[in-house]
Amino acid sequence: MTNSPALSNAQLNKRIFSVVIFTFFCYLSIGLPLAVLPGYVHNTLGYNSFIAGLIISIQYFSTLISRPQAGRYADLLGPKRVVRVGLLLCGTSGLFTVLAMLFSAHPLFSLLLLAIGRVVLGFGESLTSTSSILWGINMVGSAQSARVISWNGVATYLAMAIGAPLGVLLDHAFNIAGFALLIMLMAIVGFWLASQRPDVNVTVGERLPFSRVFSRIWIFGFCLGLGTVGFGTIATFITLYFSSHQWQGAAFSLTLFSFGFIIARLIFSSTISRFGGVRVALVSFSIEAMGLLIIWHAGSVWLVDLGAFLTGVGFSLVFPALGVAAIRQVSSQSQGAALGLYSAFLDFGLGITGPLAGLIIGYWGVDAIYLAASVVVAIACLLTLRLRTA
Repeated sequence: MTNSPALSNAQLNKRIFSVVIFTFFCYLSIGLPLAVLPGYVHNTLGYNSFIAGLIISIQYFSTLISRPQAGRYADLLGPKRVVRVGLLLCGTSGLFTVLAMLFSAHPLFSLLLLAIGRVVLGFGESLTSTSSILWGINMVGSAQSARVISWNGVATYLAMAIGAPLGVLLDHAFNIAGFALLIMLMAIVGFWLASQRPDVNVTVGERLPFSRVFSRIWIFGFCLGLGTVGFGTIATFITLYFSSHQWQGAAFSLTLFSFGFIIARLIFSSTISRFGGVRVALVSFSIEAMGLLIIWHAGSVWLVDLGAFLTGVGFSLVFPALGVAAIRQVSSQSQGAALGLYSAFLDFGLGITGPLAGLIIGYWGVDAIYLAASVVVAIACLLTLRLRTA
């Protein structure tokens, strides 16, 4: 990884934007079905809430499994090549969604096709998002890692904010084939754009084995994984939560979460370098837990919207605050692997949230998952406090 000459803020952002657009395409592909598929599985195919949560979480488990190798491939082959493969996999998930709709009269087969598409999308997410971050860091220098990670997150949740309501609109107009075809189109456009971008040289040198990289970054990743539960409960079950109260506007709450996330990234990302990542993470976890408690105890739609917004604000800086510290634990030759392993904890948190929350719903109802999520985030805050004092 080479150091870049001094660049202005505008030049830095232009270089970063030229690659985080692929993260945007990737997460728009994820956001489009997010508010639709649980209802499709539950209402159209006739499966219970546990299966509805599981079909969403399959993608996160797929990403979890493939994320460490995605980082290693980016280290070895270069991020440009890996990003292009990831985008094509995202597009393939749209194809499986179309096939699932065509076979909706056969619920089990349709569910299987959806599951395959979710697995493929998980692979595409890990390859595209991890390699886009590494590509950006290579283009502007490792000193700008926090900026790259922050803008990558903005692209992620801007895509989610647009994707959720857009997916609902396309579903109402064209059924699930509407957003599935858009996912396929974005893959084609994204692949072409990535082909036009300059590649970066792969740094040659000794790379740490996974075991040593893991031992250096796991505590940062574990706190991230716990903090991710707040996002997972909102993303996967907010539609069922609204339905249980006979309210309208679930997709808008998810959008507010994303806007809260983006606003916090844009305004407060510089606090990481000013106050330190651990201190910023402590404040972030506290705000996130407060937002989840508001959702749990909400008696109206506007309180749920407020809670979702605060949860997004709180979760916003967790990834870059702990992530910058994590990748600094290894040399530049192993930063892709460190990013992959660190990000895998996020995927693990999202992966277990769906089925566990589904079980909680079965015993105590939908509202209870937001109380449980706030407790988990509070535990993350306590562990981060110990990390600061260690």
